[in-house]
Amino acid sequence: MKRLMVVAALFLISAIPLCAQDAEGCKDHPFFSRMPNFFITGCSDNFNKLEYFVSEEAVATKEGELTVISYSYPDDVSLKVPSQLQILRNYENAITKLGGKKIYVGDQYLSYSLKKNSKEYIISVAMANGNIGHDLSVLEIGLMKQEITANDMLDALNKDGYIALNILFETGKSTIQNESLPIVDQIYELMKSDVTLKISVEGHTDNVGDAVSNKKLSHDRAKAVMDALIAKGVDKTRMSFVGWGQEKPVADNRSEEGRAKNRRVEIVKKP
Repeated sequence: MKRLMVVAALFLISAIPLCAQDAEGCKDHPFFSRMPNFFITGCSDNFNKLEYFVSEEAVATKEGELTVISYSYPDDVSLKVPSQLQILRNYENAITKLGGKKIYVGDQYLSYSLKKNSKEYIISVAMANGNIGHDLSVLEIGLMKQEITANDMLDALNKDGYIALNILFETGKSTIQNESLPIVDQIYELMKSDVTLKISVEGHTDNVGDAVSNKKLSHDRAKAVMDALIAKGVDKTRMSFVGWGQEKPVADNRSEEGRAKNRRVEIVKKP
């Protein structure tokens, strides 16, 4: 962890202007408003790779469009200086409101994942050792693939008896996000193409949070998908739904990639 923190600190201690003005050409990221009195000492925006912590000792790397913004604070004794904890909590609250999921949070560092506007992001904040200057890094990985057709679903149901779908919902809710509505449309096309087909819509979560709450959430999300299909005209007698919560993981919940696979909706073929 120290090596990554040192890299962040080196970027931060680039020449700080005598007055608290932003470096030329730099601005805040659209996702975040800066805390009072902070100013930007440097920035970059290009295709690059981001190393980010997934635990105290483990680092992951992903590539994409990487924005890095370095913030510093005026050397003014009249100003009340925030703590490192206050800064990190400020970012945590902002990312959580956007729908972000925690990957790792330490004393001087945090990393989160976020799915928004049909894109996937990794967000990290690294505090400079010994002061409140920090680097904000936002990696845009790209468009999430949602291209699955009714024929793909039918092939999977005939072959395996089920298919796992990456249907996205509002954070902590059962509201289907707009970018996932085309998947629901394809389930409808599947049901329309084979009027004898009966399915069970089954919701699953990762193991983050309370098991009872996760089961209810998965139940509500599975019902939301079924209700959307009923609204389109599918006979409700051809469908059932169930929420399994975190009871049936298909991947390791200790990694963000594993948790993402476990957060899923499955369509199961019924006799």
